Amino acid sequence: MYNAEIYNDCLRAALAGTKLAGRRVLITGATGLIGSFLVDALALLNDEEGAGVEIYAAGRSETGMRARFGARMDAPDFHFVSYDATKPVEFDFQADYVVHAATSAHPMAYATDPVGIMQANLFGASRLLELLRGQGFGRFLMLSTGEIYGENPTFPEGFSETDNGFIDSMRPRSCYPESKRAAETLCAAYAAQYGVDAVVARLCHVYGPTFTPSNSRADAQFIRKALAGEDIVMKSAGSQVRSFCFVADAVCALATLLEKGERGQAYNVSNRNSVASIRQYAETLAQIAGVKLAFDLPPETERAGYTTVTRAVLNPSKLEALGWRAKYDLRAGLTATYRCCR
Repeated sequence: MYNAEIYNDCLRAALAGTKLAGRRVLITGATGLIGSFLVDALALLNDEEGAGVEIYAAGRSETGMRARFGARMDAPDFHFVSYDATKPVEFDFQADYVVHAATSAHPMAYATDPVGIMQANLFGASRLLELLRGQGFGRFLMLSTGEIYGENPTFPEGFSETDNGFIDSMRPRSCYPESKRAAETLCAAYAAQYGVDAVVARLCHVYGPTFTPSNSRADAQFIRKALAGEDIVMKSAGSQVRSFCFVADAVCALATLLEKGERGQAYNVSNRNSVASIRQYAETLAQIAGVKLAFDLPPETERAGYTTVTRAVLNPSKLEALGWRAKYDLRAGLTATYRCCR
C-alpha cells in the first residue's frame, strides 16, 4: 500500500519516546486518516520494540477493516471492535486509553448529510462518555477541530484555546463545527460532574498518506492528482490561510495528550511552521510532484460543503508546553506523503 521504508520512518517519528508500552488502546474511526496511522504506529512499536500494546481497532465494517489492515488483524495484539457512532455502544473489555477519532470530516458529507454528521459527532461522544463513566475505562481523548473557532481574522498569532469567533448556526455546513463544539462541552461536563478523564484535541488541517478514498477535502484531492501525474485543480483562488499538520506530527501530539494532557482541557494541535494558504499548499505539492496548477469552478453541491472561514490558524503553545514539537514543516510533510504513496 505504501513505500514501507518511508512510511515506517514516519510511524517511528510519531511515537518515538512515548510511554505506551503495555497499554490497552481503543481507537474509534480506526480506518480513517488519523486513526489508521495511529494503529499502524502502535503495531510497528509492538513489532520493533516488543511494546505489548493491545490494539482495539473500532469501526463499522470488519470487511473494511481487513481491507485496510490485512493480515495484521490476525495478530494477537490486534482486536477488531464493531462500532457505529450513531448506535448504542457496549464493549466486553476495558481500555487504558480511548482515542475517539470516528467522524466524517470532509466537505461532501457536510453538504449531503448534515443531519448524519451532527448525530454521529454528538451522540457518538455522548454514548462513549456514558460508557466510560460506568465501566471504569481510562483516559478519553476526543478528536475535535479548529473549526470550532469559527471566523475571526483578528488573531495574528492564531487562535488560542480561550478564543472564539463567529459560526452561523443556521447554515447546514455548520453541522461539523457546532456538533464538535457541543461534544467538547460534553467532555468538559463529564469531567466536572462525574470525574471522567476526558481531554480534547483540536486538530487543524491534518494531511498524510493515509487519506481515505471518500475524503473530498481539497488537500486530499490535490494529492490524488499529484500521484496520478495530473495537474492539481483548484476550485477557488486558494487565498484562505490554514494551519496544516502532517499526520505523524498529529499522532505524536495525541500520544503527548494521552500521557500529559490535563483532564477537562482542550489543546490545539497545529504546526507553527506549516501555516500557508491553500494555494501555497497546492503549489508546494505541485513542485514536489512535478505537475502544474490549474483552476476550475466546482458544482453547487460541492460548494455547499466548503467552509467560509478565511483564516484558520491555531496557536500550539499550550501543547508545546507539554514538550511536544512538530518534526515536519509543510514541504517535508508533503514530500513524505508523496513518496509514501508512490
